[in-house]
Amino acid sequence: MAWIDKLVGRSPIGPMQKHMHVAVLCAREIVPLVEAMIAGDDNAIRERRAEIDRLESEADQIKNEIRSHMPRRFLMATDRRTMLEILAGQDAIADVSQDIAELVDQRGMHLPEDLKEPVLSLTKHVVTACEQGQRIIDELDELVETGFGDSEVGRVEEMIAELGRLESATDKDFDRAARALFAMEKELGVATYFWYQIILWIANLADISERVGNRLRLLMAT
Repeated sequence: MAWIDKLVGRSPIGPMQKHMHVAVLCAREIVPLVEAMIAGDDNAIRERRAEIDRLESEADQIKNEIRSHMPRRFLMATDRRTMLEILAGQDAIADVSQDIAELVDQRGMHLPEDLKEPVLSLTKHVVTACEQGQRIIDELDELVETGFGDSEVGRVEEMIAELGRLESATDKDFDRAARALFAMEKELGVATYFWYQIILWIANLADISERVGNRLRLLMAT
């Protein structure tokens, strides 16, 4: 990407891709976190929270570096704004993952039997959507180097469409997990609220990933 570096100074593309990689690592940690919740293993829950905290901190450092060095003119002012919006979306993946781990650890949340399968299934599908978001961001350098050529744009558009399909599938997983939760509402009492928050945050990771893809679509259209 030598030409783009000469045009706008220090390119944000590589750091943006690194940031997304770390953000998705945070999301991936939710799977072993849920598995620890299924096992009722408080030590494993604390370990997963500590790892997510570490990764979220790393993502914040990268984010701050990107914001500090983002060229004032990244091709066009709209491009710079959209890139910062993409960065904010990526960062939300790490932040929400941390929110999940913190609440689970603080409350010592062990999954009730009827929630184990639907919540784990939801989590795995959500992580698949996040990983698709990472693959899309990994195409940023190719998009720039090809000058947003039709062939590369078309390929990324299809990847974004696939991300949309994955996110839609997680909506069904969320509905199934929520229904299983509310069937236990009398048994769980006030804890129902906290379980719903955890399930909602997990599902939101896929929504955030889709928004990241949609912001990139906007960048390609400008």
